[in-house]
Amino acid sequence: MIKTLLRAATAAALTVLPLTMTTPAHAAETVSLSEAVASLPQATESRDGYQRTSFKHWNAGKFDDGCNTRMEVLIAEAVDAPEILPGCKLSGGRWWSYYDAKWVTSAGALDVDHMVPLAEAWDSGASQWSAKRREAYANDLDADTSLVAVTAASNRSKADKDPSEWLPNPEVTCRYASEWTGDKKRWGLTVDAAELAALTRLAEACPNTTVEYEPAP
Repeated sequence: MIKTLLRAATAAALTVLPLTMTTPAHAAETVSLSEAVASLPQATESRDGYQRTSFKHWNAGKFDDGCNTRMEVLIAEAVDAPEILPGCKLSGGRWWSYYDAKWVTSAGALDVDHMVPLAEAWDSGASQWSAKRREAYANDLDADTSLVAVTAASNRSKADKDPSEWLPNPEVTCRYASEWTGDKKRWGLTVDAAELAALTRLAEACPNTTVEYEPAP
């Protein structure tokens, strides 16, 4: 798993490694996109009481490397590894922003997007979680698709919209629908009627797309 496993003290040491740190509480599941969408629980959304600060981020990350969660994602997703300077500052490197099909050569030009935005997660069930679980959600480095490095412009265009309101460039909508659905399945989040209708249409348009997810502890 690239995001969760590409971490090192220097850029040269970044490698793809098997997950050996812990035994997962739940086995990963792979199902068709249509099956995954159909299994999402439907509920009315409510944003009552939402504050972004209800989701503590970015925390110290998963590794004892002096980098917070945001920086660990940037290091992991770099196509060309940056130099990691003291204080976890990044120099150089190159990233592919898949939302808008753009290359980025400055870490400062990237946002780390929550696949299912924090506000949308709140609306979909996270309002009932403990503060600790919301922090785990906001800093989820145990699933490749929970956090994604993209251009700031594309992230701000998406904002807190669900797939009924926003989609990335058409060439990657099947991937996006899979990752969105997988994140909702991973965290047991609900969908509203408009979101479900949009995901159902996407599943019909992406008949060969699968969803891989591991339920969060």
